Amino acid sequence: MDPHTTQLASGPYEVQTRLTQIAQAAMPSGLIADEVCPRVRSGYKFTYTTLSEEDLLTIPDVRASRAGRLNQVEFGATDTTASVVDYGLEDPVPSRDIEEARAQEVAYDPLEQAAISTAELVKLARERRVADLVTTASSYAAGHSTSLNGNAQWSHASSNPRKVILEALDVPLVRPNTLVFGQKVWTALRQHPKIVEAVAATGAGDQASGIVVKEAVAELFEVDRVLVGMAWYQSAKRGQEDSFARLWGKHACAIHVRRDMASSRDRMPKFCWTADALGGLQVGTYEEPARGVNRGSTVVKVSECVKELVAYSRAGYLWRNAVA
Repeated sequence: MDPHTTQLASGPYEVQTRLTQIAQAAMPSGLIADEVCPRVRSGYKFTYTTLSEEDLLTIPDVRASRAGRLNQVEFGATDTTASVVDYGLEDPVPSRDIEEARAQEVAYDPLEQAAISTAELVKLARERRVADLVTTASSYAAGHSTSLNGNAQWSHASSNPRKVILEALDVPLVRPNTLVFGQKVWTALRQHPKIVEAVAATGAGDQASGIVVKEAVAELFEVDRVLVGMAWYQSAKRGQEDSFARLWGKHACAIHVRRDMASSRDRMPKFCWTADALGGLQVGTYEEPARGVNRGSTVVKVSECVKELVAYSRAGYLWRNAVA
């Protein structure tokens, strides 16, 4: 057996450590799901805790006498039980392809390429789930989303995205620390006269030819990061004429992200997070003699067991249709 594999006791399926590491490292350009909705290791079934707003924000009497007992507090919390969802794809690689690759002068591993290509599709599917989650108004508390139209859209020169974003950042009970834009929104915003003017006036960052960078916008709005979802997907069904669209659409949001969340029982407010039972994508292989001619095929299986969750709907703000 290859020293880089681990044999599962239940059958011929082998977890391929090397292929898993390669697949986890391969990242299609413009994917931001793991930054927006960070992964936290969990069980297949898990419990997560949410503190009540009353206990988080009600100020108790903290005065204490020199020898008296301190007032006590009790935190009410809601424990919710959930389960991860299984996702995955397989790619059969004919044994003939593997043998031909070994005979080539230039090193080429068809199993490695199968793992990378299949993993990219699994990651793209996760990107879509996260994009749908954080760009849907029902994920946010009442009054924490708005739909822009006409002259109010940031692609219109007379709009005022600077004022709109600043006012929206004051709405959530937990101030957002991350701005998330679809690529089309970001292209319009970074060229908007009022944004360029504000960056130039405050010295928040470099700007050249009327275009500002992410770091300048983050500094301008006093957030930690600006994330831009650039990924494309094929929206037409197989066999139809190609039609490509951006996964993150024409939307934008401001959310509070906790990148140091240690477990599902973490009580600190955050907009969303991901329960991950496997610790990332896993790649395994098994032999399939019935596929292909001669020695059959080696099937590369890429899978993950995750659940994307909105934990605190008051920790974010959404702009639907931010640009035309």
